[in-house]
Amino acid sequence: MHYISTRGGMRAARFTEVLLSGLAPDGGLVVPVTLPALSRDRLETWRSLDYVALAAEVIGLFATDVPESDLQNMTAAAYGPQRFPAPVVPVRDCSTVAAGLHLVGLSEGPTMAFKDLAMQFLGQAVPYVLGKQGQVLNILGATSGDTGSAAEHAFRGQDAVSVFMLSPADRMSPVQRAQMYSLHDPNIYNVAVEGVFDDCQNLVKALSNDPAFKAQYSLGAVNSINIGRIVAQAVYYVWAWLRVTDRTEERRPSDLQVDVCVPSGNFGNIYAGHLVRSMGLPVRRLIVATNENNVLEEFFSTGIYTPRSAEATLATSSPSMDISKASNLERFLWSLLGPGRFSHAWKELEDSGSLDLSDQVERMREELGFVAMSSSHAERLETIRLMSSHGVIVDPHTADGITTALRLMEPGFPTLVLETARPEKFLDTVEEALGCPQPVPDSVSKLLALPQRKTTIPNDEKPLRAIIAENAVTASSPILR
Repeated sequence: MHYISTRGGMRAARFTEVLLSGLAPDGGLVVPVTLPALSRDRLETWRSLDYVALAAEVIGLFATDVPESDLQNMTAAAYGPQRFPAPVVPVRDCSTVAAGLHLVGLSEGPTMAFKDLAMQFLGQAVPYVLGKQGQVLNILGATSGDTGSAAEHAFRGQDAVSVFMLSPADRMSPVQRAQMYSLHDPNIYNVAVEGVFDDCQNLVKALSNDPAFKAQYSLGAVNSINIGRIVAQAVYYVWAWLRVTDRTEERRPSDLQVDVCVPSGNFGNIYAGHLVRSMGLPVRRLIVATNENNVLEEFFSTGIYTPRSAEATLATSSPSMDISKASNLERFLWSLLGPGRFSHAWKELEDSGSLDLSDQVERMREELGFVAMSSSHAERLETIRLMSSHGVIVDPHTADGITTALRLMEPGFPTLVLETARPEKFLDTVEEALGCPQPVPDSVSKLLALPQRKTTIPNDEKPLRAIIAENAVTASSPILR
């Protein structure tokens, strides 16, 4: 398996060569040159595997330059009982809410969010590659809430790695802030940016697109632009399909198609679904669920993609989705248009701030299975109340997904909603929906009481560059001795 850049300026490279860099050298995103096939026979041989073993199999299709035994050790460390309770990803039948509705539990990890499933793998894979190559890495990332804490908990205290994580000041929930800002490990640096997530993301891209600075300070990324995250997220699509189709008595399991509804912000999670669907996983539709920042809904409904400014990005009750420029959409556009037309389309987007692909709407819907819808704050609250009446408490992002799924579900096709976070991370919204205080787990109370540490900067490259220059890990740093 080899990888190239969406923008054409990178030689084909193997998985371990692209894992550390995040962005490609030409500023594009890394994509696989070809995709392996997921045949029905192969899927059936995987049906009896636990999550650790399945992760090694699926990731192994993409990381063909990693020995099988090493990959098995990584997935065992990433998804073992010390980090995730069995079965790692529970799949709950919610047919009492609506026939065919299933909730895929992705938030059983250490930071109570789906990002843990990819990040814990990177927490094993990145040090593995660094050790093989004798290198260090300074991770520069941006988070709208969950990626940052997942990354910091995966890499805290690791030799040869430092994490510089940007977050939008005052735009995260109290638990999200506490999970990040309470970490005092010497290799963790939290930087709050006076702006929104897209501002943080733009700062990351600006420094990553500076080859000299990037090389001098060994910068890399573990945001959803990192192909390792996409690969690790592909696993739970396969896992969930195997679990749901194992329960049906109507048709042979290998013949059963499902719909998957994904709360979407930066488009990384659902892009992983697009990959495995393209490889042959029987997914009929990929349903994009957005909140009031509904740029992706507009794109898949009209073909017009117009990222919004920071000022036009709303602060909502599902803050991890308050994103108006979906980085991973670049990967999808490359696969949709092909390299030639993509380069022209990307130039149009950069020059005008908008892209008209209205001629592709039918293809995106009929051939690639994409549909999209947004929900409002009031609708999220109503969905939280509905699920609670059936004994299930969900967070507002998952409520976005369930709201959309309930509108778009069709008889005969199980619909899998990908959960994004535990409700404990967003208790204010849950309590508003249910009209009463919710019990706060002791672990969360203790977390919120911890002292917090962060550095706040304006939306400007200069202070960020100074922080990195002063604190970046190097081959001679004390942390490595």
